[in-house]
Amino acid sequence: LWPEQELYEAIRPLILFHETAGERAKEIDVPRRTLSRKADEFEQYGMQSLFSSEEQGGARATSKTLPPEVRQLIVDLYAELPSMSWREIAEVCYIRYERRPDHKSVKHIATSGAPHSLQARRYQPWHLIPDPAERKLAVVRLHSEGWSITSIAAYLDVSRPTIYATLQRWAEEGVAGLEEKSRARKQPRKATLQVRNEIRKLQQNPLLGEWRMHTALLRIGIEVSPATCGRIMAANRQLYGLEKPQRQPRAKLEMPFDAMGHLKLW
Repeated sequence: LWPEQELYEAIRPLILFHETAGERAKEIDVPRRTLSRKADEFEQYGMQSLFSSEEQGGARATSKTLPPEVRQLIVDLYAELPSMSWREIAEVCYIRYERRPDHKSVKHIATSGAPHSLQARRYQPWHLIPDPAERKLAVVRLHSEGWSITSIAAYLDVSRPTIYATLQRWAEEGVAGLEEKSRARKQPRKATLQVRNEIRKLQQNPLLGEWRMHTALLRIGIEVSPATCGRIMAANRQLYGLEKPQRQPRAKLEMPFDAMGHLKLW
């Protein structure tokens, strides 16, 4: 067998039958790390990973073999967002040009000092984009290019939950999810002027608290929560000078297990 065939036979159980590198290493007496590395290279580069880099058709995508447009994209991404990881830059290159360079090559190209081609920011920070639809469209476009949630949030200077919510609405509603939703109250208010007036009338009785007021309103067919009753009653006390409900005095109860005799001295 050719060396390439022998290498493929060595890693074939890992690729086809999902055998672990440790189990295969015991069978053929090959270092486990070597098998694992070769299997990963086969998953990434395909059949060309079986050949040496000097042979025809076996050249890897290194910093010297990458096309100029890929190299320029790496430099531009690093200039646009220096905090973006090398692996993420490689993923963006793969999505745009179907070439996934090694992360070490990405680091070498990005830090080589080559000039970038950016004239200005592609997108302004989130709070400087006046149109809500344009803000969300910027998030969708960056995400489609391979940018991660963290990178988009850092680039647009906005929180990650905002990015998550934007992408979720885009996935669920499509183009309609780009429009800003109204935050106005969608249900009519229960505390109408009629309700407030009824509470004011019943509040003449100083013994009524919010729970008793809630019960009294239910008897006349008005359903308002006790918390709402309490807020309206507090506003009425400030507006009309009404008295606050007073607690009725209660007799002090004796302790059922009170100490007796000489134990009281303690």
